[in-house]
Amino acid sequence: MSEDKENELLIPESEYLTAGVHIGTKQKSKDMKKFVFKVRNDGLWVLNVEETDRRIKLAARFLSKFDPKSILVVAARQYGQRPARMFAETVGAMAFPGRFVPGTLTNPSLPEYTEPEVLFVTDPAADQQALKEAINVGIPIVGLCDANNETKYVDLIIPTNNKGRGALATVYWLLAREILKERGEINTYEEFPMKIEDFEAPL
Repeated sequence: MSEDKENELLIPESEYLTAGVHIGTKQKSKDMKKFVFKVRNDGLWVLNVEETDRRIKLAARFLSKFDPKSILVVAARQYGQRPARMFAETVGAMAFPGRFVPGTLTNPSLPEYTEPEVLFVTDPAADQQALKEAINVGIPIVGLCDANNETKYVDLIIPTNNKGRGALATVYWLLAREILKERGEINTYEEFPMKIEDFEAPL
């Protein structure tokens, strides 16, 4: 792959910006400092979308190596639930949108008990219970991390606005498309039938 191809963004930068992928929070954690581009006049930290793009490619490469059925996506936040579910359906992963039942990864007597090989969190803060259990059972964690997130236990960070409706739909849609491409299930982006809107949570 040529350097140019590698540096080419998955979608035009303007689309990332329109979706608000770059809009961080007013708090910035020490962990996320390296992904922050600048602070706006209104006090919101702005994330570097080139880094977001690079990390989406990286995460797609990483996740495409797993049996899809062994990937668990969790999303406690309202706007993350539909994108997470659509992502899971598209790539064949498991999704637990909404409340994560404590013990899902650690208590075999629970009906929800499941043994994933990798956990994908929509927000390390909101999905704290799942994160704790994944650490407990020793599986890798991929996470969408906003400017204020603590990322100590996240193995692969995708810096993004993880609270906005458009941002979450865009990032999950891109990840689904990239994973199918990595797996060779589609050869060109034109073959990917879904639209970002399909991934968007209802208002």
